[in-house]
Amino acid sequence: MILTDQQILAEMERGTIVIEPYDRSCLGTNSYDVHLGRYLATYRDAVLDARKHNEIDVFEIPEEGFVLQPGVLYLGVTDEYTETHAHVPFLEGKSSVGRLGIDIHATAGKGDIGFCNTWTLEISVSMPVRVYYGMPVGQLIYFTVQGDVENFYNRKPNAKYNERTTKPVESMMWKNQF
Repeated sequence: MILTDQQILAEMERGTIVIEPYDRSCLGTNSYDVHLGRYLATYRDAVLDARKHNEIDVFEIPEEGFVLQPGVLYLGVTDEYTETHAHVPFLEGKSSVGRLGIDIHATAGKGDIGFCNTWTLEISVSMPVRVYYGMPVGQLIYFTVQGDVENFYNRKPNAKYNERTTKPVESMMWKNQF
């Protein structure tokens, strides 16, 4: 079941959903709009290696915006910091963003119960498009769960993305054993 606007507000009152900054006008019928943060990043190497730490270059989106290019993977970040303590959050792109040829995530649209951070976006475009800090980029949808939770993300000792940040975070696949 997906939470409605009234249920999202009730969960925020309970403290099981946290959105900072929060703007009531961003609350939809059953979702909350999130915005592109101040920073983007690109990988330094042309070939990425899943077993090594692939470093990124982080840069600030200028006031006049930044033109994303096809064939480049950009890591972005939401302006909003969120916490979800009792529901499964899903981040989906807004239709207006998709109609500009922008994909905001390659595979990581689902969060875990206990995820407390900004959301790193895996941005790709089908044609050049100028983006701006603060533009609406996605929407969070909250699903209810059935049953008790044993492993909250923010309490897992091996959770790779717990450190609070306002900047995009590169893949931490290299920390896995394989």
